Amino acid sequence: MAGRVQNKVALVTGGASGVGRATVQLLLEEGAFVGISDINAEAGQALAQECGERAVFVRHDVTSEADWSAAIAAVQQRFGPLDILINNAGILIPGSIETATLAQFRQLMQVNTDSCFIGCQQGVEAMKERGGSIVNMASVSSWLPVENYAGYSASKAAVGALTRAAALFCRKNGHRVRVNSLHPDGIYTPMMQASAPGVPPQFLLFDAKNNPKGRACMPEHIAKVLLFLASDDSQAINGAEIRADSAILGMGL
Repeated sequence: MAGRVQNKVALVTGGASGVGRATVQLLLEEGAFVGISDINAEAGQALAQECGERAVFVRHDVTSEADWSAAIAAVQQRFGPLDILINNAGILIPGSIETATLAQFRQLMQVNTDSCFIGCQQGVEAMKERGGSIVNMASVSSWLPVENYAGYSASKAAVGALTRAAALFCRKNGHRVRVNSLHPDGIYTPMMQASAPGVPPQFLLFDAKNNPKGRACMPEHIAKVLLFLASDDSQAINGAEIRADSAILGMGL
């Protein structure tokens, strides 16, 4: 039985760990060829070796236009024209409007937002004739600001606005590229674990019965949503901001 992305060519940034790793593995299970992009060469190469011949690793600084060009070219040279781009790479730096520095704010914008801008720009160019899907990883914090993550919240809100503008541009110009953003709440990844050192997962993971105040889900849950948005199952969805937050936005936090 053919997979949901059978023989499609995908590039996943930040693909060596967390949500990226889970997404790489799920795309492969569903029949895709996958480029694994990450700044961590050791982890990326290890994952590519584990995944086999349908995956390739590309070391990639997502803030560099030259690296973006090289990453897309390497994946297309290996597997053929690009069909799917998952802009997943990102960082998390705490800081309120009082405590955050301008340097931290700029770093967050560069890694979280500039990367999506460059990725969308080059991804649309690569896919506009054949068609394809771009998914930008945002956050529920783009609507539900977290006071101690001011810069992070701003960077993810910008990703949502960029997504809508890119999708509208593609529609008005006849480009067969869909651009959507995914806005999760917490995800139990190494990045979250580093921000909450020593906190057991049962206190972080959402469970409607046993831990309704939990804010996190597992990377595999988000990977399934990314698969849907990457696949032809979501052909009618373009320019959408998809929340994967277990209704946290309605909690009035």
